Amino acid sequence: MEPLTEDTVNPDAVAIRIENLTKTFRKGKSYFAAIKDLNIVVNEGEFLCIVGPSGCGKTTLLRIIAGLERQTGGKVIIRRRRVNRPLTSMVFQTDSIFPWMTVEKNVGYGLDMQGVPKAVRDEKVHHLLKMTGLLAFRYCYPHQLSGGMKQRVNVARAFAADPEILLMDEPFGLLDEQNRLILQKELMQIWEGTGKTTIFITHSVDEALVLGDRLLVMTAQPGQVKKIIEVDLERPRDIISLRSNPHFIELYKEVWHLLSEEVQRSRQMDLKPL
Repeated sequence: MEPLTEDTVNPDAVAIRIENLTKTFRKGKSYFAAIKDLNIVVNEGEFLCIVGPSGCGKTTLLRIIAGLERQTGGKVIIRRRRVNRPLTSMVFQTDSIFPWMTVEKNVGYGLDMQGVPKAVRDEKVHHLLKMTGLLAFRYCYPHQLSGGMKQRVNVARAFAADPEILLMDEPFGLLDEQNRLILQKELMQIWEGTGKTTIFITHSVDEALVLGDRLLVMTAQPGQVKKIIEVDLERPRDIISLRSNPHFIELYKEVWHLLSEEVQRSRQMDLKPL
């Protein structure tokens, strides 16, 4: 295991520090550890991708960071730079937009809740709708949109709220490849313009290498750090060009080897109570 320690980062640049994080769940009369003694440091403005076998605690980790679940043990410390904006914003795999609101209203919802002046809100929403190709659909309702367009609304709304930390749980996992590639490109354009600290869960090694500054490979349950890999590929990145890049292929093979080890281990292990 190679957990990231405080000695490997500049403390002034730390956005999130996770120390000895443990989460157990009760099943019947027994308890099972989804995450155990997890240690991670996420740097300010970093795009961290997480991959791991199903059941390794990836989504649980994001929900704990978002404050949607409480850990059993350990600490999650998030550096807050400004108190006048949300600490986190989360984008889920399935759309979570409000069906009774238009695209424009959905994207601006977080700003409305913050009491942002209308002129400022409208300008920001207009910019994000343009960036995500939704400007022509701003008066449409969710039932009038495709799955890919709904996820664009989710992404635009998350960025509009301007949180300290952006959390994304397989946001493109249910989309076809064409929409996935389009949304990856749009996400990168928005992220590069904001420098938002982002944690992104995915099952796609391709996607992780296209998007991430670093890639965290988690072990099978209970989830721990297997290895953290620096994705030292020049930005901006294009998936079509990267697929023929020798270094991309090397990184892909390394990640796939680590991941496949844990997937095989997860299939062979017995779920034993604590």
